[in-house]
Amino acid sequence: MLRRFFLTLSLLSFASLSGAQETAPPNIVFMLIDDMGWTDLSCYGSKYYDTPNIDKLAKDGMRFTNAYSACTVCSPSRAAVLTGKSPARLHITDWIAGHERPNARLKIPDWTKFLPLEEETLAERLKTRGYATASIGKWHLGGPEYFPEKQGFDTNIGGSERGQPPSYFSPYGIDTLKDGPKDEFLTDRLTNEAIGFIERNKANPFFIYLPHFAVHTPIMGKPEVIEKYQKKRPAGGHANPVYAALVESVDDSVGRIRAALEKEGLWENTIFVFTSDNGGLSQLVSAKGWARGPTDNSPARLGKGSAYDGGVHIPLIMTWPGKINPGSESDVPVISYDHVPTLLEATGTKLKGKQVVDGESLMPLLTEKGHLTRDAIYWHYPHYHPGSATPYSAIKEGDWKLIEFLETGRVELYNHRRDPGEMQDMADIDADIAQRLTEKLHAWKKAVGAQDPTQNPDYDPETAWQGAAKKNKE
Repeated sequence: MLRRFFLTLSLLSFASLSGAQETAPPNIVFMLIDDMGWTDLSCYGSKYYDTPNIDKLAKDGMRFTNAYSACTVCSPSRAAVLTGKSPARLHITDWIAGHERPNARLKIPDWTKFLPLEEETLAERLKTRGYATASIGKWHLGGPEYFPEKQGFDTNIGGSERGQPPSYFSPYGIDTLKDGPKDEFLTDRLTNEAIGFIERNKANPFFIYLPHFAVHTPIMGKPEVIEKYQKKRPAGGHANPVYAALVESVDDSVGRIRAALEKEGLWENTIFVFTSDNGGLSQLVSAKGWARGPTDNSPARLGKGSAYDGGVHIPLIMTWPGKINPGSESDVPVISYDHVPTLLEATGTKLKGKQVVDGESLMPLLTEKGHLTRDAIYWHYPHYHPGSATPYSAIKEGDWKLIEFLETGRVELYNHRRDPGEMQDMADIDADIAQRLTEKLHAWKKAVGAQDPTQNPDYDPETAWQGAAKKNKE
């Protein structure tokens, strides 16, 4: 009888342990690439860049074909990723510390140049579930008083107010990253740090926020990889062998981190998110005028710093073995501020009381068991940018995208299904749609408390385009 009691107790204990293992919250690796365009991967159509590890990620999870960044530049999108709020609501609407044109037609609003400590970040919410948290790479959301360790991250490696690295080769010149051996490559170093964090925290759930500095300027790569691409034939607008080498360093990072997770037996219980903070850098401006950037976003129009689709159309791949079907795709428009509600739902983590998010959980799409409830996504950029943007707001509803240029109130309307390059403005032809979307855009701006620019009393049409970037160059 006693033996039967202990046997029953053992079986119950085993079942309890098994249940605990089955319900253990998933680990999260969130890899945010800087300035990667939506066609900068083989699995998104590039015939020049080699990205086998990222392509494998897409084959093993879901690839989003209509993923968008929350802004055409980086800091606002990063804030959106971490808080689930739109840049318009946060009033973080330009890269920190921004670009000024004192004689432009409009005066930019008094926007926020840091991520306030009062904002509840994804890291802070996950810590309530016992997660170990690390930010490894670019931060660019304010000075030391707003660094990752003040925003819910146990570990901060490389994160500062800096928007780009002085060099991709050690010595790096980054205050929060100890230099490695001479000529160590920055993408490799950040990957090493992420793997080390995995190894140290494998017994507990962890959240690794890995915002690589790549593929931001300065465009640099390993000499042997550059040489490889110098021997390749350019394909479409992809032709820069140095940029290609930088893209490949990101692909190597994905492969190495996945291998580390598999080695530790963690891959099956890890959500892996791969995405970008804004569109690819397709055009540059200098004292000599416009020049071609290091990549091309075709068929999307223009790129980073633009009001058009190339500025915000980005890659997004998500894997979660057993939860997301391999090789699945979604063409539903999604945006940066969807990640917080998605990952909180996936981990069974509740929002903080009265916490507001503008995003919507993507779990119905990821599990292919439902649909999103919203019918539109929005942008608001009340700034000037060297990449060509003047202050604008925009809405995408289904196939339609409307852009309102705030200097004049002029609107442009495009149908992305028929015209992905945004070459045919339909605002006059489909005036009723343009009017309806304009009204809907204005209602959204009012609801989130968007800051609009105002008329500039110092406006000078002859010098309106003269301006300078502020400290903390993007």
